[in-house]
Amino acid sequence: MKRHDWLRAGLKLLAGVQVLLGLWILLLPDIFWKWRWVSSLPPYNEHLLRDLGGTNLALAVVLCAAVTTMERRLVLTALVAYLAASVPHLVFHAQHLEPLSAASGAGLMALLGAGVVLPAALLWLAADASAFRGPTPVDYRPGGANKSS
Repeated sequence: MKRHDWLRAGLKLLAGVQVLLGLWILLLPDIFWKWRWVSSLPPYNEHLLRDLGGTNLALAVVLCAAVTTMERRLVLTALVAYLAASVPHLVFHAQHLEPLSAASGAGLMALLGAGVVLPAALLWLAADASAFRGPTPVDYRPGGANKSS
């Protein structure tokens, strides 16, 4: 697979995760709250959870736009926005592991760590402008430069 393909696949994965997570939190906040890693934190707040679900969906929209256009500035912006959310999330949970078992804490850190490592790796791929060079688009206008015979 080429750099461009890896980048697109990674963006699709991040967007998919945000769509699923956002819909889950927005539509079923009480069920999301019952998840062991979430319920060990301060009291349930439906408003805050629904806001978080909406925010996840907003990030998914930006990621989907990046996947669709594969425009370099949009891809870079989407990945930096993802990291702006995922890094503080990882740091917070790393500082609040005490209510969890060692295995549960390790699982949480692995999951949240992947949420930082993957977009950081994609950002590294996107830093190379060659990841955005694809085949020349076909110009179907009469007399277009790439007119097929």
